[in-house]
Amino acid sequence: MKKAVIGVVSTRETAELIAQRLLDAGFTREDISVLFPDKRSTAAFAHERHTKAPEGIATGVGAGGVVGGTLGLLAGIGALAIPGLGFFIAAGPIMATLSGLAAGATVGGLTGALVGMGIPEYEAKMYESKLRSDNILMAVHTDHTADQRRATEVFKSSGVTDVATQAESATPARTLRPSDA
Repeated sequence: MKKAVIGVVSTRETAELIAQRLLDAGFTREDISVLFPDKRSTAAFAHERHTKAPEGIATGVGAGGVVGGTLGLLAGIGALAIPGLGFFIAAGPIMATLSGLAAGATVGGLTGALVGMGIPEYEAKMYESKLRSDNILMAVHTDHTADQRRATEVFKSSGVTDVATQAESATPARTLRPSDA
């Protein structure tokens, strides 16, 4: 069963370093997800579109010049507008998941989308709170227990906080188990 090792990072520079460490540890760019606030695109998008807050989650805003380095190399990078939260850059499997969930139901914003991915509501609210505080959500998606342990080790040795492993599936009833510190 596919699982995600999830954690929170405080800076984009740290996320770049961790993404590179994950790639060096043998994970592919398609295995790694990141989700972070995009403060730079918000003003430009609102000015270009003559709007303050788009309805629903809009994808395809284009993250082109906003993200570079290792994060810019991750698969499926793009921008999302999340009602009540603002603009985010997402990459990896989380981008496809959030975009797919956005097409069906926009009520609940990010917490609703994370719950739809299988993260328990309590944990989803905690992750949303961390993102509101300009933190970055990172995840590694894998089918293998050994890879999950390796991702957890990279996260912990790199200072990632709130590290947890959770099953990925279409049903929201999931258990998130914090890793041992």
